[in-house]
Amino acid sequence: MTAVTKRLLTASLVGHVNAPVLVCLLLLGLLAGGCKSSATHTSNPRLKQIDQLINQQLPPGTPQSRVIFFLQSRGYPADPADGGRAIVATIEHVDTETLRPSAARVTFHFDTQSKLLTYDMVPTEPSGVQR
Repeated sequence: MTAVTKRLLTASLVGHVNAPVLVCLLLLGLLAGGCKSSATHTSNPRLKQIDQLINQQLPPGTPQSRVIFFLQSRGYPADPADGGRAIVATIEHVDTETLRPSAARVTFHFDTQSKLLTYDMVPTEPSGVQR
């Protein structure tokens, strides 16, 4: 098939497509691309391993008591916030790829049944204490 034939076929196909249908298909494609479930809570590459650790160990729906145990058993300082509906903790980690310490201030958010909804992360300075 020559390039001219391909162009003619493409033009004839596009010419027969209803404009609203084309717009709907385009929007559907954009929505499908935008609906990727992302389990990451930070774009900061230095916090990637902390984010992966939390994602693996504390999925949504984890009881608050399990989150507290996770933090206490690793020696991460944590405080209640938002009337008990959140826990703020400082999580430190040595990146296994770069061997550089990193730290994040993580706020865990809970529902009315004390189940983990989600968490937010912001970078903070490591204390220098190895855990």
